[in-house]
Amino acid sequence: MATYIHELKGWPGFRWDESLVAKQLAAVRHRQGRLIGRMEALGFNLRREAVLATLTEDVLKSSEIEGEILDKNQVRSSIARRLGIHIGALAPADRHIEGVVEMMLDATQKYVEPLADERLFAWLAALYPTGRSGMAKIIVGAWRDDSTGPLRVVSGPMGHERVHFEAPIASRLEAEMSGFLTWFNEEGVLDPVLKAALAHLWVVTIHPFADGNGRIARAIADMLLARSEQSAQRFYSMSAQIRLELNAYYDILEATQKGDLRVTAWLEWFLGCLDRAIGGAENTLSSILRKARFWEAIKGQPLNERQRKVINRVLDGFEGKLTSSQWAKLTKSSPDTALRDINDLVKRGIFVQNPGGGRSTNYSLAKVD
Repeated sequence: MATYIHELKGWPGFRWDESLVAKQLAAVRHRQGRLIGRMEALGFNLRREAVLATLTEDVLKSSEIEGEILDKNQVRSSIARRLGIHIGALAPADRHIEGVVEMMLDATQKYVEPLADERLFAWLAALYPTGRSGMAKIIVGAWRDDSTGPLRVVSGPMGHERVHFEAPIASRLEAEMSGFLTWFNEEGVLDPVLKAALAHLWVVTIHPFADGNGRIARAIADMLLARSEQSAQRFYSMSAQIRLELNAYYDILEATQKGDLRVTAWLEWFLGCLDRAIGGAENTLSSILRKARFWEAIKGQPLNERQRKVINRVLDGFEGKLTSSQWAKLTKSSPDTALRDINDLVKRGIFVQNPGGGRSTNYSLAKVD
């Protein structure tokens, strides 16, 4: 008896209840269109700011799903540099972060280009520039092999592991991926949002690589979502929403992979997650507008480069309390210079000193009308 859907006769002939999916798809597509319309009305500079914030979040959260925490400033700087967005001094990014950003931008900025095995190999090489995932050496120029045994997704302590999924044997991969890529590149009547949901499921079920399958599957889905909008500008992050719903994501994925070829429940979950991701973009929009209002309110105020840098960091969501020592660290300045910068802004009503004193003295931006 088959344990996983890739073992079933008829694989990968996915089926779903059109009557259940169609209404939800129409609602998501409507909300998607409304968001794009609102963002288009922002103007060029604010739109670029929203794109930068969204892409940064997408890279961070897609990696976080895999248990990898990246430096936000390095990610943001890498994306800004590649898209030609001026954000002041750019933080140097390490080789790994550059690779993750390169893969994501290739998927979303070049969404009209066909997908081929060599392109996927290049994405994997970008994710693992040293050819290693942790201590393990991985193949980056070909599909995985079974030299270390069957590829399984497991959890739990050693000796008491729970197997959630076992991927197809390596000898099937060339034919499996050939079939997937042919389907992906075909022009058809299937809505690209539904295609994104199916592509995501299909790739994580084939598991063509020894590692990186989740991030690559999400990049492929993002590529199709960009096609659905006919735009490289990203205003919401599916990866960020999946990260928020990670347990539900793993549960529906496991249930689908251990079920039959009827994938209605998976499509309903994916569309619901997408709808919530689009809703989450409202927070990004509010943050961008708040930032624009703040800079408009203090327009004409003389600021040095250090002050501009810290104000932007706070507006982008500075974590923790902003003290003079934190200011000095952010701007690579002396404690005396940091305190002069802060006192100048407090005197002009741009910053306020929060209650408390002594070594715990900290500051925040003043509210503007």
